[in-house]
Amino acid sequence: MQAFSKPAQPQPSLTLAHTHYENFPVASLLLPAPLRHAVTVIYQFAREADDIADEGQASETARLQALQVYEDELLLIQAYIQPAMPLFHALQTVIRSHQLDVQLLIDLIDAFKQDVVKTRYRNFDEVLDYCRRSANPVGRLMLQLYGSDTAQHREWSDHICTALQLINFYQDIALDLQKHGEAGRIYLSQEEMHVAGISEQDLRSQRLDSGWQQFFLTQVLRAERLLKSGKPLGRALPGRIGFELRMMIAGGERIAHKLKSCRGDIYHHRPTLKAYDWPLILLKALFKQ
Repeated sequence: MQAFSKPAQPQPSLTLAHTHYENFPVASLLLPAPLRHAVTVIYQFAREADDIADEGQASETARLQALQVYEDELLLIQAYIQPAMPLFHALQTVIRSHQLDVQLLIDLIDAFKQDVVKTRYRNFDEVLDYCRRSANPVGRLMLQLYGSDTAQHREWSDHICTALQLINFYQDIALDLQKHGEAGRIYLSQEEMHVAGISEQDLRSQRLDSGWQQFFLTQVLRAERLLKSGKPLGRALPGRIGFELRMMIAGGERIAHKLKSCRGDIYHHRPTLKAYDWPLILLKALFKQ
């Protein structure tokens, strides 16, 4: 537990956002000012919990215990009891002010716990189930903050968030192989790998032949289709909120384009957003493309 002790943070900030590469804006100036603090607090919570699952050299037991502390704090908030940690004081205020569903935050913790103990995914349905808890809650929380939480908006949001999570998986294949000790972590469907003739050793040996390239392209194209199916949400949400979302979608599309262009070589050329990408992303968002 001591590996995860943190100083008091009565005023959560974007400190963690500045120390972690992000594909997409976090609490950017595009958002209406009243929402920036809420988004910042939620991001701080999610980033800290994710780091507990991923960063450092703590044991599996220590990681799970630390994540349970976070879940227990959320359960206190859910029961209208004052939490103990400063970050959760701020989170409780945000939840009450915007009437957010605490279960969505608990779902995030559940996904982070899964990251600690699960390193392989038997089929694509298992991958989607992970995304349902690791990514989709963030989009649904944003809809609640925006006052736009309808069934259709949730469906579009889930498609966007799952697609962005998948794109991040493909972007980070090489990095994830270095996590969780010698086992590594693989977010690709084991069944699909087997059908395509792709082994874990192929990933470790950085196989780059036509078989791997076709398999990789298939994964990226599927994520692109899912992202496209959620794009109407960016046009449905009004003003700066819709513009912010269109920026995120365009950023995901840009990373997907780079993934296709690298022809499966994410080992030596991990695609990231560069300064020259942002004008294109901005234009796509402005013209609702």
